Amino acid sequence: MEIKMMQVGPIGTNCYVLCDEGRKLCALVDPGGEGRRIADAVQSLGYVPCAVLLTHGHYDHTGGIGEIRSRWGDLPVYLHRADTSSGGAPASLFPPVPGTTPYGEGDTVQVGDLTVRVLETPGHSKGSVSLLCGDALFSGDTLFAGDCGRTDLYGGDMDEMLSSLGRLGRLEGDLLVLPGHEETSTLDAERRRNPWLRRGMAGYP
Repeated sequence: MEIKMMQVGPIGTNCYVLCDEGRKLCALVDPGGEGRRIADAVQSLGYVPCAVLLTHGHYDHTGGIGEIRSRWGDLPVYLHRADTSSGGAPASLFPPVPGTTPYGEGDTVQVGDLTVRVLETPGHSKGSVSLLCGDALFSGDTLFAGDCGRTDLYGGDMDEMLSSLGRLGRLEGDLLVLPGHEETSTLDAERRRNPWLRRGMAGYP
């Protein structure tokens, strides 16, 4: 497994390229903008994308999909149903992404020989998910290094956020934390220093 990170779009969203090195396949996690640059980078690495995996439906995590689909038109895009227009989400914050494939708790997506497991972690939005693959945790805008995502936008809820953070904090092992913005971290580091994660672990089952 190889993971490449690019910061894209107007607010520096972390887009990740999750690669099966043996099969030369990859998934794009949260291509939030600059889709042509992402596509060029994938091709320069020698990989072929097999899926787009979205941690939630906010515009800064989906903005590059159109240009990526212009390169690979049949690419499946996975998104929790609650973060789509059919789930009642406003288009200003959750711009429509045509033809998404819904996924949720317990679902898995294959990226070559890699298995990505979906964990529902609402709080930042109703349809926020975290994605677990091996020792890597793509935490979207739920868990940040030393912080957590905001809960004052449509579908946000602090009680749900704390519950989700508590769940992530109780995952086994010192996972690599790959958030939707800013720097990466590890789960052990967040268990030690992140006040929101610690509060979630202390007060929520």
